[in-house]
Amino acid sequence: MPKKLIVGILVMVLVAGVWTQAVKADECESPGSLTDPVKIEQCIGKFNNIVDAISKANATNASQLAGLNKQIAGLQSQIKQLDVQLGKLSQDIFDREVKKGVQNELLAARVRQDYIRKQDQSLLLLMFSSQTAADFFRDLAYREKLAQADQQYISSISGEIVDLNTRSTQLKAQQASLGAVKKKVDEQAAFLAGEVAKADKYVSDLSGKIAALTAQQQAILNAKSGTFQTTVGDVPLADDPASRPDYNPGFSPAFAAFSFGAPHFKGMSQYGAFGRAKSGQSAEAILQAYYGGGVEIKKDYDPSRQIGVAGNGRMDIETYTKRIYEMPNSWGDEGGMEALKAQAVAARSYALAWTREGTGGNICTTESCQVYKNANKGGPWEVAVNATRGWVLVKDGKIVSAWYSSTSGGYQEAYNALAYLQNGSNYTTPAFWDTPSGRGGWTSQAYEKVADSPWFYKGWYKDRSGDNCGRNHPWLTSEEMADVLNAWVVLFQGGGDSSRVTPQGSCWGGNPYSLSDLRAIGGYTSVSGVSVTYSDSGVTASVTFQTNKGSTSPISGADFKKAFNLRAPGRISLKSGLFNIERK
Repeated sequence: MPKKLIVGILVMVLVAGVWTQAVKADECESPGSLTDPVKIEQCIGKFNNIVDAISKANATNASQLAGLNKQIAGLQSQIKQLDVQLGKLSQDIFDREVKKGVQNELLAARVRQDYIRKQDQSLLLLMFSSQTAADFFRDLAYREKLAQADQQYISSISGEIVDLNTRSTQLKAQQASLGAVKKKVDEQAAFLAGEVAKADKYVSDLSGKIAALTAQQQAILNAKSGTFQTTVGDVPLADDPASRPDYNPGFSPAFAAFSFGAPHFKGMSQYGAFGRAKSGQSAEAILQAYYGGGVEIKKDYDPSRQIGVAGNGRMDIETYTKRIYEMPNSWGDEGGMEALKAQAVAARSYALAWTREGTGGNICTTESCQVYKNANKGGPWEVAVNATRGWVLVKDGKIVSAWYSSTSGGYQEAYNALAYLQNGSNYTTPAFWDTPSGRGGWTSQAYEKVADSPWFYKGWYKDRSGDNCGRNHPWLTSEEMADVLNAWVVLFQGGGDSSRVTPQGSCWGGNPYSLSDLRAIGGYTSVSGVSVTYSDSGVTASVTFQTNKGSTSPISGADFKKAFNLRAPGRISLKSGLFNIERK
């Protein structure tokens, strides 16, 4: 076996064997059971290392296998050629054996005839029968010459036969040798093909585990990032003084990250609709602002259309819409009646799109779809539903999936409002700054600010259940913000174990870096200032800090958000890609 091939196989076997034993010894083999973000990161790192090692070894093996298969094909061709040559040699030997036999028979016949003639005619008689002495000697010489010619011919044929037999023996030996080589190469190729197949399967299995772990990790990261689905609900969210920028943490310098909006930023902003209504806009204007001027507000949709509601059977679309609890009735008495009407149209359209106008599955009753209670809400909401009876949003005759959420932070993101059809239909809603004058009016003129959304600009330090993990506000000390920068170094510049970049404390578990451990890697000990830039696409473009090491290079908003959410203490987090960092 070639040396290179042996090395390649050994590398693969050692990696697959030893690492397999190591992985099977811990809980990485059951990705769905993991909740510790540190452990998940470690498992992902471990599996990725194994995949890289096996892939490299397997690439060598696959290359060697291709070479062996090529060698086998060449050997098969050579053996086939030898078979042809042996067949030809066998025929030549047979032909010469026949010729030799015939010549021997002729010689024997001639010898017998000469003997008989000698018996019948004595040499003396032959001599006297010749007319002259010359004739006698000529006849005698002729006989001797014939005998010699026969002997020479027989000897020649015998030599050819010996030579052919020798060549035949050699070819048979060569054929046997090639057959043995082919058998050995066949065995090598079969073994290597098996190893390549096993490695491919192992890599495939690991890829599945990595995908599962990545999904689990993302779910944990979502707990901080806030990529959940929610709406205003029946009552406006209570504001928390500690989450406002005017809160005094009692130390300085202090830094806090404030998110603009939560949780998603597509479709209609409910607080934005409220602000627009208070600014004098009609329901039609509000709907076309958020879903685009290309959307038609169809006002004669069949109100008796039945849809399925999970756990509540089937009902007509108007009864269903009266039981939606997605905006507070109080808004109707605060200048927001047109917002309630716009919400009624959006809720009706969303339900019809979700259920494919009643022909698909049942719509759920939680905020994952839209909040439904099995009783009419009444009040201004029922007035809004009745005022928009039969109104739905359509595009090219198709019901629009009218997404909405509480607060976008002043920027609406685009989405495909016909994707639910799953037939290639496409209609992209507009992306825009949700103010009367575009980017120039953000943030002072944002409609959500007009509506006093408590989520428009907020520092998040609790989870949705209210747990704060021992932190009473979102403000960080200079050292804690420097710790986030050191985490960013490990995550995006290397030099440490990224799997250990998680919050300290009992809330998250695992084996996180201590402040001193990260400080030794990143070198940041204090932060004294910060500046933020924004992009026209509605996200924070970059963040720059003034530190003990001088000014940092601009850090992309997305990278900082990830580092912040993975390392900020407790439940402190950013919920949006559009954020600011304040210093006091």
